[in-house]
Amino acid sequence: MNKVQPTTCQATNNLKISIPDTNGHNIVLYFYPKDATPGCTTEGQDFRDNHQAFLDANTVVYGVSKDTLAKHEKFKAKQKFPFELIADVDGDLCETFNVWQLKKFMGREYMGIVRSTFIINIDGNILKQWDKVRVKGHAEEVLKAVQIL
Repeated sequence: MNKVQPTTCQATNNLKISIPDTNGHNIVLYFYPKDATPGCTTEGQDFRDNHQAFLDANTVVYGVSKDTLAKHEKFKAKQKFPFELIADVDGDLCETFNVWQLKKFMGREYMGIVRSTFIINIDGNILKQWDKVRVKGHAEEVLKAVQIL
């Protein structure tokens, strides 16, 4: 997929998020498996800690998982995330971005979100994507990519 079809998603703070952004910002859309788990918490904290630098680069950050809005609100408040979390409970966004995949862990196979990140410009073009993300240093790598846009 090179281009995102316009869509609207439900997010924390009872907001409707448009992808691509209708306010002229680039979007960092990061998909993560589950709220309040160690890797997902660290990843969110790293995006939180770099939030102002993303804004300075005309970029908004959204986290996406299949958790409910209620769980997202608690996770966002506890971690003091300054960005919104999109609740993709039905998995439509995960399917669109092909991040809902067969995973293996300790000999068990199951379907789940593969940690992935996308940079989307105002025209809906996917400028860069990361698949099977390793958390350490990832937010900083994404920040460097948006700063050179």
